[in-house]
Amino acid sequence: MTPRKLFGTDGVRGTANVHPMTAEVALALGQAIAHVFANSKRDRTQIIIGKDTRLSGYLFEDALAAGICSMGADVIQVGPMPTPGMAFLTVDMRCDAGVMISASHNPYQDNGIKFFSSDGFKLPDAVEERIEALVASDELAGSRASPDEIGRARRIEDETGRYVVFLKHTFPKELSLDGMRIALDCAHGAAYRVGPTVLQELGAQVVPLGVNPNGRNINDGCGALHPQTVAEAVGEAGAHVGIALDGDADRCVMVDERGQIVDGDVLLALCAADLHSRGGLAGGGVVATVMSNLGLEKALEAMGLALVRTQVGDRYVVEAMREGGYNLGGEQSGHILFLDHNTSGDGLMTALQTLAVMRRTERPLSELIAGFERFPQALVNVAVQKKRPLEELPEMMKALRRVETELDGRGRVLIRYSGTEAKARVMVEGEDDARVQQYAEELAQRLERCLRGVA
Repeated sequence: MTPRKLFGTDGVRGTANVHPMTAEVALALGQAIAHVFANSKRDRTQIIIGKDTRLSGYLFEDALAAGICSMGADVIQVGPMPTPGMAFLTVDMRCDAGVMISASHNPYQDNGIKFFSSDGFKLPDAVEERIEALVASDELAGSRASPDEIGRARRIEDETGRYVVFLKHTFPKELSLDGMRIALDCAHGAAYRVGPTVLQELGAQVVPLGVNPNGRNINDGCGALHPQTVAEAVGEAGAHVGIALDGDADRCVMVDERGQIVDGDVLLALCAADLHSRGGLAGGGVVATVMSNLGLEKALEAMGLALVRTQVGDRYVVEAMREGGYNLGGEQSGHILFLDHNTSGDGLMTALQTLAVMRRTERPLSELIAGFERFPQALVNVAVQKKRPLEELPEMMKALRRVETELDGRGRVLIRYSGTEAKARVMVEGEDDARVQQYAEELAQRLERCLRGVA
């Protein structure tokens, strides 16, 4: 694979108005995707654009639209919409491509641009490399549309209703949420309208949190990254369950009626058990990433199911699922994919599938997850300026091998560079909480020293 300068593990991402997240780059990306996804079988290529609630969304929405229209393609703008909603709408409206403007769980100062092909799936590496090459060259300079062929941009008003109906259809028709009180934290993000509407229309009494976006408060002390906020609301409101989404609503972290936080690994185990019991789990297992807890692996083994691990990033989970014929996969962060329903991780869908299990079994969430045994896991982030390969840091590799030897097969060590932030992530997992934390901090400090050249 050629070195990437724009695309990371999930599209293009960075600080708003700082390269590469500038209007100029967005315009060039719009031109490139209009060229790559030009549809010769119809009169006009059509590309749909959505965004979350960040202040900079206006900037990138219009810049992308301008680039697309300059190439003779038409644009549909839907405004704030969850990332999985954009995957759905790209297919539902028969668009040639979809664009989502979001930095997901990052603070409002960041933003990102990710793309969907006409089938609703994120782009493979080869297509991203082609787009990046076009942006970096002057290849498109002579391909702009003539004055009478410039594209049009229009807004649609029924996008929320379309997605709400879609989500409701994924919930079993014989069940309802009547009588359930649910605390829902939308992180002042893209699901602030869709989330409460879906749950209310299914019969729930919703305690809404994080539904007043102002452009700057997305993910700020709320949502999936701060589930303690919804946990407190569960206790105060006497709710049966809590749901925390992130800024673009592709992640879901839940809270049981006792205030216990339930992450993606536990939700994967729960949904796998439910699907397996009803003969609906394809592939004989689940796909997750190297970050998922050993507890998930043990829970699946107890059910006779396999855990297939991939590198971090939902796109890699999807690739493994499609290649192996799996229909359930996801990440510890709460980014879970139900490929029988949608092509992207969907926080609201994850919540609905979990709520369906609760309704079907007539058991509270605390009982349903009681058998999950989590291995102590410590994660330490290290700020980095340059992401040097670990193999070039002999002292780091020596420290890493020492810890692995001391864990003696009863734990794991994972050190990786973030694909979306200037950070390295050091994860250690084992049987003893104190030792795991100590190992993680030691390795993080060693990595920091090695990267500064003072190891």
